[in-house]
Amino acid sequence: MAGDGPLSAEALREKLKRELQAEHVEVEDTTANRCSTSFKVVVVSSLFEGKGLLQRHRLVNSCLSEEMKDIHAFEQKTLTPAQWETEKQK
Repeated sequence: MAGDGPLSAEALREKLKRELQAEHVEVEDTTANRCSTSFKVVVVSSLFEGKGLLQRHRLVNSCLSEEMKDIHAFEQKTLTPAQWETEKQK
């Protein structure tokens, strides 16, 4: 990804979905001018079951290790499918 031009929210979404077997992924470009250096993501995956927050974030970070070189700000929310169901009902 690095050197291939700007990152896209869509490319990040696809990669997270594929590599983390995620059932739901939201990626929002939060850069003021949408220059794709700042993102906010929500990842729902059963791979997060039984893992603490730090372990979940490490999974996401290692999945996007190449892209992270070009990302300046990254906010992530990692949920199990059960937590996502609860979240949606709020």
